[in-house]
Amino acid sequence: MTSPVWHPFTQHGLREPVPEVASARDALLFTKDGREVIDAISSWWVTTHGHCHPRIMAAIAEQAQRLDQLIFAGWTHEPAETLARGLRALMPQELTRVFFSDSGSTCVEVALKMALGYWSARGEARERIVVLEHSYHGDTIGAMSVGARGVFNRPYEPLLFDVTTVPFPETAREQLALDALDHACAGGAAAFIVEPLLLGAGGMRAYSARVLAEMRDICSRHGTLLIADEVMTGWGRTGSLLACEQAGVVPDLLCLSKGLTGGALPLAVTMASEPVFEAHYDTDRARMFFHSSSYTANPIACAAANANLAIWREEPVLDRVARLGERQRAALETLGQAHRIENPRCLGSVAAFDLPGEQGYLADIAPRLMTFFRERDVLLRPLGNTIYVMPPYSITGEQLDRVYAVISEALGATRL
Repeated sequence: MTSPVWHPFTQHGLREPVPEVASARDALLFTKDGREVIDAISSWWVTTHGHCHPRIMAAIAEQAQRLDQLIFAGWTHEPAETLARGLRALMPQELTRVFFSDSGSTCVEVALKMALGYWSARGEARERIVVLEHSYHGDTIGAMSVGARGVFNRPYEPLLFDVTTVPFPETAREQLALDALDHACAGGAAAFIVEPLLLGAGGMRAYSARVLAEMRDICSRHGTLLIADEVMTGWGRTGSLLACEQAGVVPDLLCLSKGLTGGALPLAVTMASEPVFEAHYDTDRARMFFHSSSYTANPIACAAANANLAIWREEPVLDRVARLGERQRAALETLGQAHRIENPRCLGSVAAFDLPGEQGYLADIAPRLMTFFRERDVLLRPLGNTIYVMPPYSITGEQLDRVYAVISEALGATRL
């Protein structure tokens, strides 16, 4: 019987196989038919310490016996209070407020609404959002509006609001992007939203910490709020807890999800500076921040996040990321010596390179590569002609070697 499930980012008309995974541990997925698959993309960038991490699983099990769900409008619970305090201690001290939501797209929507609410409360007519070329911030309406326009969202154009787009700061063309941002902010932009240092779905495009620092300076000079979307780049992916740290940058609004629970459960936060909170603080109920979801600050998800924070406090996570990054760079260099690849790059635990030829998300090479990798028990999902490797930090050297051996085999294949 055909499954009734409608999968995301899947063209069911191609009738490609959909493997069923029964369990997982560390960097391995175990399928129903007995295969062991190496998860080389952290199951869409969420799994940091490894699948079914014992500390996180224990926290979930314990909390599930105590409190499963609670309305968070006007009520609270210990896991959320503990998590908010933990985030305050771990994140930049200027980010004083923690607003809970349930996904990367949602915490971006929250940040955009907070930014516009800030200017509205101040009585200033600032409504324009500035975005970076090739960005991706999610698939809800606001998140799509501030992302790159194209095949992802073309059918939904009537729903999207206008934004100002500045060029991606390509090497040797950084000033073009900075000048465009300066011009947009000088015109009274409300906020600039950016993926710090590394654009994920836009092709794993990397830019320098110096450019990010100059972007922060431009925003500060013109009073434009800076929104850092660290949904993917946060929690160590780029080699530091936050990518912003490498540029000495503190945003006005910070979006976190994916690795917030170690990848175990859906949860997100938008952290805000005190001025943004104060703009919404009043005795007038009409000036409150109007946003929520049914599962805001779900207690079980918060318990998982608290276990994740404990791992970060008590274990050498960044040392693991550094060792993984060294292995990734070495493997990428070896691959480049054996095959023709373009623009090899590695930032923290993330490695990527481009294949010559057809470009773009719908490049025909991508589905053929995915099939090749799947048949060899490696989960990789190329972004068009861009192949990237972003495994859990617990992946072993042998498993990573296997990933690159399969990639090398694919690049050497005469038919794909």
